[in-house]
Amino acid sequence: MSNTRRQAPVPTGAGTDTAGAPGSAAPAESGAGVSRRRLLGTAGAAGATGLVLGAGGGAAGYAATRPDEPTALTAIGATEAMFHGKHQPGITTPLQARGHLVAFDLAKGAERKEAAALMRRWSAVAKELMAGRPAAGGPDGPGHDTGVALDAGPSSLTITFGFGRTFFARTGLADRLPAALDPLPAFSSDHLDAKRSHGDLWVQIGSDDALVAFHALRAIQKEAAGTARVRWQMNGFNRTPGATAQPMTARNLMGQVDGTGNPKPTDDDFARRVFVPASPGTPEEWLEGGSYAVVRRIRMLLDDWEKLPVDRQERVIGRRKADGAPLSGGTETTAMDLDKAGPDGRLVIPDNAHARISSPEENGGAAMLRRPFSYHDGIAQDGTVDAGLLFVCWQADPFRGFVPVQRKLDRGDALSPFIRHEASAVFAVPGGAAEGEYVGQRLLDS
Repeated sequence: MSNTRRQAPVPTGAGTDTAGAPGSAAPAESGAGVSRRRLLGTAGAAGATGLVLGAGGGAAGYAATRPDEPTALTAIGATEAMFHGKHQPGITTPLQARGHLVAFDLAKGAERKEAAALMRRWSAVAKELMAGRPAAGGPDGPGHDTGVALDAGPSSLTITFGFGRTFFARTGLADRLPAALDPLPAFSSDHLDAKRSHGDLWVQIGSDDALVAFHALRAIQKEAAGTARVRWQMNGFNRTPGATAQPMTARNLMGQVDGTGNPKPTDDDFARRVFVPASPGTPEEWLEGGSYAVVRRIRMLLDDWEKLPVDRQERVIGRRKADGAPLSGGTETTAMDLDKAGPDGRLVIPDNAHARISSPEENGGAAMLRRPFSYHDGIAQDGTVDAGLLFVCWQADPFRGFVPVQRKLDRGDALSPFIRHEASAVFAVPGGAAEGEYVGQRLLDS
């Protein structure tokens, strides 16, 4: 795929990240800004589990205490996603440990010209931060780096941009509005908060380091000042790469292995399912190489779920909790035998099991690339835990991906009593920016 990730070699004696093999590091950057990679010190080759303590006194004093020649970054810190490419980063990038989802509305008086200037600034900042350099500001603004991530490498940082349905009318581009941005139908599990749904612009930030992700979030918010205001923000997390003995599918907050059935880049039809094809001469031609993101904040009713015995949880899902294998047998990657019955004559995978109902086989081949974050927002007013899934799925058309699957789930998913959809949005995500371009240029400069 286009947006590959680069890694630096790990020092002798340092821990390695089992999520990927080490590669070669990019050299430290020079110039007016001080590279974050240049500032990385050493803690006695402590590796991925080591702790680096910096002296106080601000960035200048901190830099002065570092050795002239930095040691190589650990595998997690050195992993770098590419900003330029056919597709934007953050779509096929492996799950990241920390994420922020933010929607913006254009400020009063901000139109197409101002939106284009903002996208130029955002793209310039994203390119620098993803390379592990300070946020120097876009071409239309001075910028200012907060110094939050001075001693970190790129840490798999990705910044992804999308446009909501309302963006097109507010920028005079209603004739370029894709039909796939039509409003989603209502579902029975919806308890949607309008204030945490929709938006003109959307930014997804992901990183394997929480400070790097926050640093990017602040830079994006600062560049938007005067042009767009935050409509809503959601913060999420996943397991940190290297936290398990070997790479494995992530678990959600219900403890279930989540993402087994995802389409894979090696599948023959992966691009057709996930990315928008070329369509010259149509209103959507600017979206070639892009995708559609459906974003749902799904609260898990964990107090109710955790009361169920494990065998009951497994029948709700249709997979073993221990390893994600289907109840029909085999390993996690074994195809489900949807017709297999037990000694009592009942289907081993119940007819209302979540894995059965959501499978492509049960939905005419409909599929989407699920790439979520978990979230925990403390205790709700009713005394229950406010936690669940920031569900993000990618597809070439949400009405051929998300919608048919969700309609099927809506009619009888055994998981439905244990979840509640509390926010919803759909965004058209342009293809990646070529060298010298900004994200969305083919739309805004057309």
